[in-house]
Amino acid sequence: MKNIFIINGHEEYEFSKGALNKSFVERIENILPKEEFDIKTTTMKDDFNIEEEVAKHLWADVIILQMPVNWMATPWSFKKYQDYVYSFGMDGRLCAGDGRSRQDATKQYGTGGTLQGKKYMLSLTFNAPKDAFNNEDQWFFAGKSVDDLFLPTHLNFKFFGMEALPTFAAYDVMKNPTIEDDFTRFDAHISDHILNA
Repeated sequence: MKNIFIINGHEEYEFSKGALNKSFVERIENILPKEEFDIKTTTMKDDFNIEEEVAKHLWADVIILQMPVNWMATPWSFKKYQDYVYSFGMDGRLCAGDGRSRQDATKQYGTGGTLQGKKYMLSLTFNAPKDAFNNEDQWFFAGKSVDDLFLPTHLNFKFFGMEALPTFAAYDVMKNPTIEDDFTRFDAHISDHILNA
């Protein structure tokens, strides 16, 4: 049995109710066979208990962060979640400090994570089109990738000693949506990197 913890980071706004991100979460739950995978979910719009959330991170083999990209970053409610849950987990459960030691100067910053062997995956929904990334001719991202944009989020999980699975992205979901194609690609992504991993 593999334990999957899904964090739905969607923050609800009048123009964005969260149906797409909720649909991606539901697809994960439907793709992964219940006899092989145990799934827990936390949604940012709901109240959460810090201790229970730390425990979910310890329980999980894989953490999937499903969220929209808000102003080139995570929604504020997920940042609040990180500030509380991850800060409280620095007591040795998620990490034992930042890894450095006054007794051993060779120990580097960021090496105190205690979640080695666990994996995480970012699944993101963008208003930006796919061709805005990985292309130096594009003015805004200037050749940067989705993972470059989300380096701080990757570093948060790396700080805990976790290993990244390939990122999934659905692009142009507001101005030029291709939702059925996104679902097909997403299903294959989950099958390749979680179901058959």
